[in-house]
Amino acid sequence: MMNELNSVTSYFFELNSALRALMDDVDKKILVRLQQDGRITNLELSRLIHLSPAATLERVRKLEQTGIIRGYMAKLDPDALQLGLLVFVQVTLDRTSPGIFDDFSKAIKSIPQISECHMVAGGFDYLIKARVRDMNAYRNFLGKTLTRLPGIRQTHTYTVMEEVKSNNELPL
Repeated sequence: MMNELNSVTSYFFELNSALRALMDDVDKKILVRLQQDGRITNLELSRLIHLSPAATLERVRKLEQTGIIRGYMAKLDPDALQLGLLVFVQVTLDRTSPGIFDDFSKAIKSIPQISECHMVAGGFDYLIKARVRDMNAYRNFLGKTLTRLPGIRQTHTYTVMEEVKSNNELPL
């Protein structure tokens, strides 16, 4: 059963890789525009990229079906939502094994304050990006949530003083 699942996963990965390789400059223009404004109408998008609305819609659907476009979302103002403190946290695990990695990953995914978590190579194991109301809220989050995750040996926190650039657009 596991081998069949791995074969299917591998097949779709290869298929998606092949489809991504077929992207042309028009597809990239579509992606650039959609990254800037995910709510743009198909008609306006078609005008900007100089294609018919039908051809534009077909290309957007292809990009969605191949997984290049994963979804659409609104950009929210963290200060207006009282989530103005941004922190990065280096996490070092007490040991590294597949079980610990899996347990840690599952636990992280359920914590709403954490917007990103990356396993990294180097002097620590994970880099976490989190948002909370203020320093008191972070202290509470660190003591009652983060340090109680499975396998954590130590953390190092870096508080953001100023967001110089915050952009989720990929460079195309």
